[in-house]
Amino acid sequence: MRKLLVFLLLAGCVVSLIFTVFYFVKVFNADLAIPGADDMEEIPYRLVVISQEMDSPFWNQVERGALSAGKELNVGVEFWGTYRSNLEDFMKHIEIAIASKVDGIIVQGLNTEEFNSITKLKAAKYGIPVITIANDVSVNDTLRKTYVGSNHVLGGEMIANQLIEDMHGSGKVVVMVSDREEEYQRLRLEGIIQTFTKNPNIEYQVVTSGNTSEQVTTATKQLLNEEPDTEGFIGVTSDSANLIVQEVEKRSRLENFYIYSFDDNPETLAYMRKGYIRATIMQSPEAMGTKSVELMVNWLKGEILPLDNVGYYTDVKVLRAEDVR
Repeated sequence: MRKLLVFLLLAGCVVSLIFTVFYFVKVFNADLAIPGADDMEEIPYRLVVISQEMDSPFWNQVERGALSAGKELNVGVEFWGTYRSNLEDFMKHIEIAIASKVDGIIVQGLNTEEFNSITKLKAAKYGIPVITIANDVSVNDTLRKTYVGSNHVLGGEMIANQLIEDMHGSGKVVVMVSDREEEYQRLRLEGIIQTFTKNPNIEYQVVTSGNTSEQVTTATKQLLNEEPDTEGFIGVTSDSANLIVQEVEKRSRLENFYIYSFDDNPETLAYMRKGYIRATIMQSPEAMGTKSVELMVNWLKGEILPLDNVGYYTDVKVLRAEDVR
């Protein structure tokens, strides 16, 4: 038994070493050149865009915008992420980008001490500018140059106003949030609460449901059991809204509920076509990718100094169910 444990430990170390070596080799040997003619002049800047997930509809659009801008501006752009949200791998990508001395890092903000430390101490030490994308973080804690993405407070206000309009100004509403205190979630909630506070006939409560599908489902079951007169739900993350639909569908007619979401992923759009989700907030991920690369290049060239600390907002709009049928 002891030999087996030693073997498994050694095997784990070998796998970890192979993973690390693979990415270092990828960074130092990767051809960051933009597709084009062989005689294209040497690329002046190497940029990396890093997200917590790969191959999702949202981040595929971010990648498309970033690569398009890189090609237009003749700078090298690579897109890194994990196929399943893995914070350890996400942080490792940032470490590798810094170690490889890329010219700029565009990264999905993460509200953790480790993220703050890496961006504020390590990236700054090597003089590598950091721009956050889609999700912002504290300027003071990270020294990021700017943020590119949605105005999440505005998005919260817009979805809350749509609910109020649909519910004719009154009713009982639950706002579902996760345990993970991401900045975008906090800001969306701020916008929602500001709007509801101005409408006293909307009776609302904020429920923290957890981060897993099981936790969201359990929280929804409990709410429906304890407060069956609840009519409206806002899922502050798109996944939570979809899970709310699935649970409500088991026990009642969805047409009797007002359910709202954020982001237009395929599952959300499918529920909207059925009328189960009344509206969602559409972001502009491709524009985020394009704008973040443009701003990074402007900063590196000294054309825009300093960048706006508050950030550069991309468009958000309400997408209603009738708009996608």
